[in-house]
Amino acid sequence: MIDQQIEIPTKDGHTTTFISHPERDGPFPVIIFYMDAPAIREELRDMARRLATSGYYVMLPNLYYRSGVMEIGPIPPDPDAPERKRMFGFMNSINIPLVMEDTTALLAYADKQPAANAKIVGTVGYCMSGRYSINAATHFPDRVKAAASIYGTHLATDQPDSPHLAASKTRAELYFGCAETDIYAPQEIIDKVSASMKGANAEVEIYPGTHHGFAFPKRPVYNRDAAERHWERLLALYRRNLSK
Repeated sequence: MIDQQIEIPTKDGHTTTFISHPERDGPFPVIIFYMDAPAIREELRDMARRLATSGYYVMLPNLYYRSGVMEIGPIPPDPDAPERKRMFGFMNSINIPLVMEDTTALLAYADKQPAANAKIVGTVGYCMSGRYSINAATHFPDRVKAAASIYGTHLATDQPDSPHLAASKTRAELYFGCAETDIYAPQEIIDKVSASMKGANAEVEIYPGTHHGFAFPKRPVYNRDAAERHWERLLALYRRNLSK
């Protein structure tokens, strides 16, 4: 496996991007892995590596580069902790249009890499980035063939780019993996997403006995069985849609 950290130029500067892919037999379909709110950390790099070992060119960009930060350190569970308030400030500093601009830059970089096949793209986003993953499928419909949101937030809003409206805007297969108990994505939101995805090339799945963040090994809410099921669903999604 080849790991590297690259400064990729964007409209607003440079995003430091971790890239992992197999050493031989490329070019590989590209997977853009959008980080969650606690930002870049080794836990996410390890998850990117796991994806890459299945035969993908995985890109994990720092979405907080406009704020001049990349790794923000551990986030205490206390909702009033200053670290948590700082994290929410970073999270609220970005939005769908900005992240789609960054995605344009990532794909432009991948287009020039011999190891990458940027005509065949999958995306995945966790927590705040579920919406970015789904929107990538609607913004880049000729490239993104599969998009996954794992306990994504802001999935059903009153905006025209709301993820729950995505099915009519893309041919990509969409997957929504949801925690059973999630204050950031309550059941009424999941029901709205499920209703809008009926008849579409999409699946909305609730993971029993789980809480928001269940797929991250370093979280207190980590659920090994559910996390492994999410990997199985994710890799099967990409196998179906990202053939070279």
